[in-house]
Amino acid sequence: MGLIQTNLDALDFAELYKKQMKSSTFKSKSSQDWDKRANSMNINVHKSIYTKTFIDKIDTTNASSILDVGCGPGNISLAISSKLSKIYALDYSKGMLTCVEDNCKLNNINNISTIHKSWDDNWDDVPKADIVVASRSMEVKDIKDALIKLNSKANKRVYLTTKVGGSFIDTQILNQLEREIYPRPDYIYLVNVLHSMGIFAKVDFILSENTKFENSNKEEFIQRVSWSLGELSNEEKLVLENYFETTYKYIKTPNYIKWALISWEKKC
Repeated sequence: MGLIQTNLDALDFAELYKKQMKSSTFKSKSSQDWDKRANSMNINVHKSIYTKTFIDKIDTTNASSILDVGCGPGNISLAISSKLSKIYALDYSKGMLTCVEDNCKLNNINNISTIHKSWDDNWDDVPKADIVVASRSMEVKDIKDALIKLNSKANKRVYLTTKVGGSFIDTQILNQLEREIYPRPDYIYLVNVLHSMGIFAKVDFILSENTKFENSNKEEFIQRVSWSLGELSNEEKLVLENYFETTYKYIKTPNYIKWALISWEKKC
C-alpha cells in the first residue's frame, strides 16, 4: 500500500501564492520603475545593517562563485566580492546594473560581471555558481518557477530573503487610510512550496532599517506611500498629509523591517 496523502500534500501552495499575488494591493514594479529609483537606492543600501547580516549568514566553504539574482545596485555582490573569485550580478533593471558597474569602477573591483535578465526570461545561458542568492528580490508571479530557477543554478547552496508579513507599509500609516489592504503572500508560502519540491529549507530572521520615509517631507511621504499602494485619492492624500504633519515626522523611535532568510543545501 502507498502512503496516504496528507492535508498538507493536498494544498497547492504555488497556486495559492499566484492567487494572492494577483489580488494583492502591492503590485510588482516594472524595470523602468526600478531604473528611476536606482540612484537613490544606491545611496542607502550599502550602509544597511542588513547587508552585513546577510553576508555573515552565507557559508562560502569550498565555494568560489556566486550568482546574485535581483542584485539591485550591487550591495551584496560588492560586499562579498573579496571572499569569492567570481560574482555574477543579475537584474532586469539596466539602471541598477549601471550602478553595479559604476560601483565596481569606483572600488577597483574586477571580478563582478553583470547580467541583464528578468525572472520571466529564459535562463539557459545564465551561468551556474556555487552559491545563488536572491536578496529582497523575490518579486515574482510564479514562485515555483522562480525557486526552480534558483535551485537549478546552484552548485552548493541557495539563500533568499522575503519580507515577513505581506505589507511594505507601516501599520500606523495603513490605519490612516480607510481602504482594505490585501497583503502579498508571506514567507511561509515559499517554505511550503520548497517542501513540495523535496527541499527542506532552513529559516532564519534578519532585520533591516526601515528608511522608506526617513528625512522625507510631506510630498515625498505621500509619493512613497503611493509607490507601494498605487494611486491615492485626493482625500487619502489630505489624510496622509495631516498625519505626517501632526504625527509621523515627530516619531523618533528606530523602525525595522523583518526578513525571512530561507536557505538550503543543493542536493547532489
